This record gives sequence, structure tokens and C-alpha cells, in this order.
Amino acid sequence: MPQDSNNSAISALTKLRFRHLQLLELLGRTRNLRIAAEHMHITQPAATKILSDLEAMFGAPLFERLPREMRPTDLGTLSVRYAGTALSSLGKFSNEFATLKNGGYGHLTVGFIPASAAQLVTAAIKEIQRRRPRLIIKLVEQSSDQLATWLEERRLDVMVGRPTEPRHEALFHVVDLLAEPARTVVGQHHPLLKRRRMEITDLGQWPWILYPQGTAMRQLFEETFAAAGMIAPVGIVETPSIFSTLELLQATDMISLQPQAAMDKYVKHGLLGYLDVPIRRTLSNYSVITRKDEATSQAMDEFVAILLAIAAQYRVVDKTGAGARFPVS
Repeated sequence: MPQDSNNSAISALTKLRFRHLQLLELLGRTRNLRIAAEHMHITQPAATKILSDLEAMFGAPLFERLPREMRPTDLGTLSVRYAGTALSSLGKFSNEFATLKNGGYGHLTVGFIPASAAQLVTAAIKEIQRRRPRLIIKLVEQSSDQLATWLEERRLDVMVGRPTEPRHEALFHVVDLLAEPARTVVGQHHPLLKRRRMEITDLGQWPWILYPQGTAMRQLFEETFAAAGMIAPVGIVETPSIFSTLELLQATDMISLQPQAAMDKYVKHGLLGYLDVPIRRTLSNYSVITRKDEATSQAMDEFVAILLAIAAQYRVVDKTGAGARFPVS
């Protein structure tokens, strides 16, 4: 970047105010100046003035004024993204400052993938709550691709899942936690439970409950069917929800491919059953993932350390054949 352009950008940053960021974020979301003004509790002419001031500061148009929308330019899209990140960081700072000022232990926002990872996260929360009883924890359950987006946008402090894009290697610090063996599972009433041994080819005519496209479990399912030279099943319900899956398995003759660690307790209690079908592919390990080159809070560092310690204990337990459980020291 030429020196004069760099100086101009720095000069603009010194003039930025909270309302500038707020308008950018709202316009990026609504693409409507009137609606953005209403959200800010100001008049539309006042919002127009704020936007004009912003564009004068940066020396470039940020939005195209079209008949039905305010469409961000390339520079506008960049500005909207960073405005959202800045507002998120400011909100987090405000909340943590107020909590610590009042004698609390701060906030921690944790994103995690369903099933097996949920058990590890639950065990880690149990331990950190014992150590920091006033820590405020927000849990977000979603697929890895969405969690990674929110982590990049600083809406999460830490995620437990899998990187989904090559560029994540440059953005995130990734530490493996545990493997996730998968099993085919059905309701306890399912007629296939009477058969001792099957191949995946025996299951093509049954309806399935699947994780959404783009998830690791869905990819494992598709690779398993493709390796057997099979087309997609006749009936599919897509859901990332473990609770919806449990209800459907118990109420229908559907089949699902699920992490074994998440299903063992339901099989043990007689609600579900495993089909004796070999799954010759495996899921990659899920990991604890944080942003690189960023100062972290003590609570976050402690939570990550707890996750790693519990995962290490579980690996020891698993090697000794003691069963799938999450010990907490």
C-alpha cells in the first residue's frame, strides 16, 4: 500500500465512532437505510449523514444506492465484516469488564459439535464450574463449518469440532482431542436387530436419519455407501439434532449412523440397538480450536487445559478397555 493511502486509512480509523460501526453492521445485515436508522433510534437523514461521513473519511463509496437496497461495494463488504468483528469484541469487553468489576469470573462462549464432543464439553464444564463457580458459560451447539465461521468472527471463544477449510490452518490453533468411532443404530423394535451379521449393502432399502451435508458424519456415510457401490437410500431425514434422532429412531424403522460414545448409554438402557454392520472408514479426530495470535483470558486457558486433560484420561481408559466414559479429576 502506498504511504499516503496508508496514512489516510490510519487517519480514518482515529475518527471512527461507535455509531459508525453500528450503522455499517446494520446496513450490511438489512441493506436498508430506513430499517438501520430505526434500529439505531435515529432519523433516516441522520443515518444518511453518518454514512456520508464514513465514506468521506475513507475516501471511497461503501454502498451502492439502488432503488430497493443499499448494496455494499467490495470496500463496503470488507468494512461491514470488520465492523461486526469490532462490535462483537467491544460487547465482549463490556460484559467481561462489568462482570469482573462486580466480583465475578467473566464469560466464556463455547461452541461444540453434537454427540461425542458434547460429553467431553459437559465433563469439562463440570470441572471448571467446580473451580470457578461464578463463571458465566454460554454453550452453542452446531456443525463444525458454522462454528468455525463464528470463531473467526469472534462470536465464540473456543470451539470443539473440526476445521472444515484449508485456510483454517492459518487462522486457528488446533489440538486433537479424541477419535469418534461410528455405529449404525436403530430403535430396539427394529426387525434388523434379529440378524447377526450384515453388510452395508443390506441397508440400502431402509430409510435413514442423516447429519446435514458438509458434516463429517455425513461425509463418512456417503463414503461408506460409495465404497459399496450403492446409491443414496430411499428415504432421508436430515437433522443435526441428537434429540430429534433419538425420538425418530424409537418411533420409526429408520437407521442412523451415529458416534458410538453418544449412543452407548441408550443401547445399554434398552432404548436403541446396534446393527452388526462393519463401518470400515473412521471419522477424523475432533479437536479444541482457538484463534491464533490472540490474548486469551485465564478462564479460557483453564477450560482448554481441562478439555485436554479429560481427553487424555479418556484415551487411557479406552486403551485399557474399561469402557466409554469421561473421567474428571
